[in-house]
Amino acid sequence: MSLPSVPSDPSGSSFSRDLAQVERANADGRVPVVFVHGLWLLPTSWERWAAVFDEAGFVPVLPGWPDDPETVDEANAHPEVFAGKSVGQVADHFSGLIRRLDRTPVVIGHSFGGLITQIVAGRGLSRASVAIDPAPFRGVLPLPLSSLRAASVVLGNPANYHRAVPLTYEQFRYAFANAVSEEEARHLYETFAVPAPGEPLFQAAAANVNPWTEVRVDTLNPDRGPLLVISGEKDHTVPWAISHASYKKQARNKDAVTDIVEMPGRGHALTIDSGWREVADAALAFVRRHTGPDTPDTPPAG
Repeated sequence: MSLPSVPSDPSGSSFSRDLAQVERANADGRVPVVFVHGLWLLPTSWERWAAVFDEAGFVPVLPGWPDDPETVDEANAHPEVFAGKSVGQVADHFSGLIRRLDRTPVVIGHSFGGLITQIVAGRGLSRASVAIDPAPFRGVLPLPLSSLRAASVVLGNPANYHRAVPLTYEQFRYAFANAVSEEEARHLYETFAVPAPGEPLFQAAAANVNPWTEVRVDTLNPDRGPLLVISGEKDHTVPWAISHASYKKQARNKDAVTDIVEMPGRGHALTIDSGWREVADAALAFVRRHTGPDTPDTPPAG
């Protein structure tokens, strides 16, 4: 099913594009589902997911991070626009957009988008959440070697804190596309990969030694809502050890359902590779179980 187009903004403001989507969702009247992308991707990486959830009876909202370009070509031509984006800034950006929605949304995020999803849920702004291969937050302790290798692309140079950092194909192949064929990996790289801010990776790396970190989640908020963590079995960037540690922290919340599922044979590209539909269906099944007729339809808190 084709999605309604979002009116273009003559000023080129990504925030205006996001507001247009919020207004469309409010006019639609169905339960919104907000998709949150992670590093090295754009909102367009969720377009196939959006069509599935639209067909299932939700209204999709695909906001960008602040200043996200519209296309991969534009992003690669102007990498500087990604620089200087912190976890707190991005979380506040999504929280602000969600508070403009008339109905409390489902929130689904991947990688650092999965971290933002959990921050938003911890603020009581989500009726149900799905965090896919989520970046770790304060209190999540495992540091697998594969994660360190994937992050070293950024963390290996302190100057990257204030920069936008692109991935080479070889770096993308290791961090995202290790579980697919060479041909598919190259296709994914050319279709989806864009530069990303370095700051969030430095923030995550220091989260457990920085008591003032923005990389924290209120896992015990009784209004957090149901949460599903999805982990790719072969993910190098966010292996099972990290996803499961995040799940265990979240499962201490006795007022809300917390589940975890591992997708066999899948890497970090599981939301965009040829097996994306299996992951989308798992997310949709969880959301359907926990957004029935008794789910509150009040606007997001705040």
